[in-house]
Amino acid sequence: MVEPLIQLEGITKTFGEGPTAFQALKGVDLAIEAGAFLAVMGASGSGKSTTMNILGCLDVPTGGSYRFRGVHVEQLDRDQRAYLRRRYLGFVFQGFNLLARTTALENVELPLLYRGEHRKARRAAAMAALEQVGLDRWADHTPAELSGGQQQRVAIARAIVTQPDVLLADEPTGNLDSERSVEIMKLLQRLNADLGITVLMVTHEPDMAAFAKTIVHFKDGLVERTEIAAGAGAGA
Repeated sequence: MVEPLIQLEGITKTFGEGPTAFQALKGVDLAIEAGAFLAVMGASGSGKSTTMNILGCLDVPTGGSYRFRGVHVEQLDRDQRAYLRRRYLGFVFQGFNLLARTTALENVELPLLYRGEHRKARRAAAMAALEQVGLDRWADHTPAELSGGQQQRVAIARAIVTQPDVLLADEPTGNLDSERSVEIMKLLQRLNADLGITVLMVTHEPDMAAFAKTIVHFKDGLVERTEIAAGAGAGA
């Protein structure tokens, strides 16, 4: 039997100590296969964002087991978790987080610059990533010269330029209108289908979650239920 790409077993997370301690996660179990497109939903305080931070190696659990490709992530030190983030994970945020005074191409290059890649290789990979999101003709434009939807496409290109196994998207359509939101969701669908990137997305919007293959609902620090997305394949 093939082990899932990601396996969470009994994950707990407690913030603070003593009488003021808050248990954000109370024993999360979740298996994610390679190539999944998962939408994570739940009310504020349900534990979904804490779980995503743990999956993204931005935080560590208080207890339980987190395996990525069979490796126990909870046993890794800070540098090892940072390597896992750089090598295997890509991140997309609601606020785009682009550098204002640099071009789209230079923004996409940044993860490769941090890796120490040579300039020629960086440029080629960044241009290929921009082409994947349909923005190669906008490579020399700064964020101020791009629409919100285009800026999010640049952010997605930056996330995939390192060819990650997993793309973690936190409310990727939160700052976009309905039309641009659908465009971004179709793009995430295509990257999932064509490149095989596993997509894990937090969203409050059921119509955006419908673009995923699976929806995981969190409640009170636990996975409440998992369902096949009613609109799986929508717009594909």
